[in-house]
Amino acid sequence: LQNNDSIEIVAAVRTAAKAQAFHDKGIATVILDFDNEATYADALKDIDRIFIVTGYTVDMLRQSKALLDAAKVAGVKHVVHLGACGRDNTTVAHWAWHQLVERFIEWHGFSFTHLRPETFMQNLLSYGGAPVINNGIIVQYVKDARKSWVDVNDVAAVAAQALLKPEIHNGKTYRLGYDAQSYYDIANLLTNAIGKPFKYVPHAPEEFLRTMQANGADMAYMDCVYKHYIRYAEGTIPGADDVFDNFEAITGQQPTRWADFIEKHKEEFAY
Repeated sequence: LQNNDSIEIVAAVRTAAKAQAFHDKGIATVILDFDNEATYADALKDIDRIFIVTGYTVDMLRQSKALLDAAKVAGVKHVVHLGACGRDNTTVAHWAWHQLVERFIEWHGFSFTHLRPETFMQNLLSYGGAPVINNGIIVQYVKDARKSWVDVNDVAAVAAQALLKPEIHNGKTYRLGYDAQSYYDIANLLTNAIGKPFKYVPHAPEEFLRTMQANGADMAYMDCVYKHYIRYAEGTIPGADDVFDNFEAITGQQPTRWADFIEKHKEEFAY
């Protein structure tokens, strides 16, 4: 987007201190705090397209509605929303919350692009600020479930295209997942690429729940994550390993697959 002279990028930041990193790159900023609706009007002035990314709390529902209501008043035309995994008929709670936001976007009459990324590859580097792999041991909570994965940089590339060319991507729901692997599979890929042994050790989902409680996470949201780990392990999430072939048509590039991701992050995975 930065190399396109037809648009101006404006980054929303919660505090002036967070603006400096964008200013260093020549990107304009506005103050926008999801939890302070008084910041919305000024932030949305003269903005015609927005990219909505909310945090992992139940507040995402209230925040999204309030921002979208303000965006409609401000004259925003196109909304790109970062949602979550899942088919249209998902019953995984926090995925369904994102689909409710999608419907609200449509109800307001915006042109829209809905993004539904599968599991982020970066989750294997860290989750909740803590490492997921220690001395080659992968700790996760879904037994031998095979999941669909996406690199967050690929999600960003699709979001950029949706913002740059709303006339092409209007009305589209893009599910973003390009490599289906279990944690056992990923351990094998890491072993072969890094040259040291990696092993996946499944843990009980209850351990995840206790960790999130200890970390002070929003438990309304994390209880949903806990329950969907149980469903992954039981194999009761339809389409958990769905993969898609839309990335090249959207971006003109090939998506990142696990072998590529490991190669890019060899130093971080090495121990």
